[in-house]
Amino acid sequence: MSTEFDVVVIGAGPGGYVAAIRASQLGLKTAIIERENLGGVCLNWGCIPTKALLKSGEIFEQLSHLGGYGLAVEKASFDFAKIIDRSRGVAKTMSNGIAFLMKKHKIEVVEGEARLEKGTPSPKVVVALKAGGSRTIQAGSVILASGARARDIPAIGAVSDGDKIWTYRDALAPKAMPKSLVVIGSGAIGIEFASFYRALGAEVTVVEAVDRIMPVEDAEVSKAAQKAFEKRGITFRIGAKVTKVEKTATGVSVAIEAGGKAEVLTAAVCIVAVGIAPNTEGLESVGLTLDRGHVVTGKHGETNVPGLYAIGDAAGPPWLAHKASHEGIHAAEHIAGYKTPAVHSPIPGCTYANPQVASVGLTEAAAKAAGIEVKAGRFPFKVNGKAVAAGETEGFVKTIFDGKTGALIGAHMIGHEVTEMIQGFVTAITLEATEEDLHGIVYAHPTMSEAMHEAALDAYGRVLHI
Repeated sequence: MSTEFDVVVIGAGPGGYVAAIRASQLGLKTAIIERENLGGVCLNWGCIPTKALLKSGEIFEQLSHLGGYGLAVEKASFDFAKIIDRSRGVAKTMSNGIAFLMKKHKIEVVEGEARLEKGTPSPKVVVALKAGGSRTIQAGSVILASGARARDIPAIGAVSDGDKIWTYRDALAPKAMPKSLVVIGSGAIGIEFASFYRALGAEVTVVEAVDRIMPVEDAEVSKAAQKAFEKRGITFRIGAKVTKVEKTATGVSVAIEAGGKAEVLTAAVCIVAVGIAPNTEGLESVGLTLDRGHVVTGKHGETNVPGLYAIGDAAGPPWLAHKASHEGIHAAEHIAGYKTPAVHSPIPGCTYANPQVASVGLTEAAAKAAGIEVKAGRFPFKVNGKAVAAGETEGFVKTIFDGKTGALIGAHMIGHEVTEMIQGFVTAITLEATEEDLHGIVYAHPTMSEAMHEAALDAYGRVLHI
């Protein structure tokens, strides 16, 4: 059977558009289908616009600390509408950039919503076109990059209405600045919005079901993060179960239970940040195997349906843009016949609040639970020369080594711009670096990254500056 394209990609988020570019680079005739905006959730309603908001919040917060730098301003204020407009402008710029890349690589963009039907050599893709009508596309291979959406909790009334109960999308472009918020969930999304709105003066309470905030992070980082956020005025309810969310005349009421006690929190707005739901409805019709809504894939992104691959959020956690992009590249290369090895790089996680949190690999608790003899090192920014000079002394770097082999197996950071620093440890773990390798690296001085060196030295009793 003849095919119209070698590869068709469903979804133009950071996994899908990167997969399409790589497929085109490899000489494959490629099309990409997007029902909304090029760049997907990440560029339009996630990773990028949230960072624009957080930057505005960070700068405004810094204005109250200028005295420490010998500076002063009078009557600091902000224009909330302009902050939101800047964020939306950043998102539009990035989405337009993706359109340019599609044109540059001769990738056909099909605007509409896709569904799959059984076909050979891969499922047929039927697109309900934005412009009206439909189009059926047959390709040699199909890459499913359909992403995910915010998860509501209907059982307790936590369902977005865009007015008083928000998901991340509503929180990115509200009509007005709320005076108070309750945030359900202390993962990266919940903490980032809590940080932004608190920086602009909102009263913020974060509710977390487990016994510490940011539960995927190392316990020491979670503890330090809570202390730092509380210092900035964010209130937490830890180990708290949300039992009901109701809209009121003035906002919302959020009923919680914690430690056997019931409490009702009130605020202007509630942000629901409790995870995602994959966009995989209806895929069972082509025989695709799903696990709790996520597509089951092999080591190259292949599924049980011939010619069909799945990447990114639709294929399971971690739900991160950089993971999706890496999987998209890998799938495209596998389709093109490359003998590409399975993905083996560890995937870093980053939270862009103030302070930032970044991590990769095993936490200390996870390493010990796995029976690994752990050597852990720590180094605080408060004695790092660059951090002291910059007035950014909050936080620390923590390293986790396998005590028997010397292999670096985890790294965890909290502090200023640690999301930029974590990549050094990602590279080290990927290249199977040991303590000898890290101890022998020369770090530029003065830099905050010197704390990475010191934390590695500390794990083996060789720390120099404490």
